[in-house]
Amino acid sequence: MTTLSRATLDQLLDDLAEQGWAIVANALPADLTLELAQECRARANQGALQPAGVGRGSAHGVQEGVRGDHIQWLEPGQCAAGDRYLAMLDDLRGQLNQALYLGLEDYEGHFALYPPGTFYQKHLDRFRDDDRRAVSAVFYLNSDWLPEQGGALRLYLADGRELDVLPDAGTLVVFLSADLPHEVLPATRERLSLTGWLRRRGNSPL
Repeated sequence: MTTLSRATLDQLLDDLAEQGWAIVANALPADLTLELAQECRARANQGALQPAGVGRGSAHGVQEGVRGDHIQWLEPGQCAAGDRYLAMLDDLRGQLNQALYLGLEDYEGHFALYPPGTFYQKHLDRFRDDDRRAVSAVFYLNSDWLPEQGGALRLYLADGRELDVLPDAGTLVVFLSADLPHEVLPATRERLSLTGWLRRRGNSPL
């Protein structure tokens, strides 16, 4: 099973508890990061990634003026690299529950590809009518990313600061879904990631 190192886990848990967000460079083995990037590109080449929508239920729809990524949901058993990534997240879920008592039960997430020039406007990850998403986890798959290529994840921190995180391969960003507004800035090259949410049992009906 692929897991985060003990030192990485301890730092992640401390940062999440103290400030509501954590950033880990080189979080997973380089070979796994590369395999996940190859899987994302293969799915894109096969036409499996579809324009992402916004909203829920009858209000759900594609709005390219709000977000421009193409996605496909990650499910167990689809590919070996994906299963290794899901195993890491399940271990993280258990560690978060033990340390922070978050009551996390499962994970949902997807591959995401942002074509050049696309973005995702400032938003929160938790829906107004569904409080299950508790912790957001974004893992980046882009090798040799340069600052001038753009594409940063901009976090709007509670103290009024803005923190830009480049989508460099191996970087894992974890934050409390209900508390941290964020946006994806446009890039000059394709931008790949695995984006998802560790979820607790919701108070609203499915």
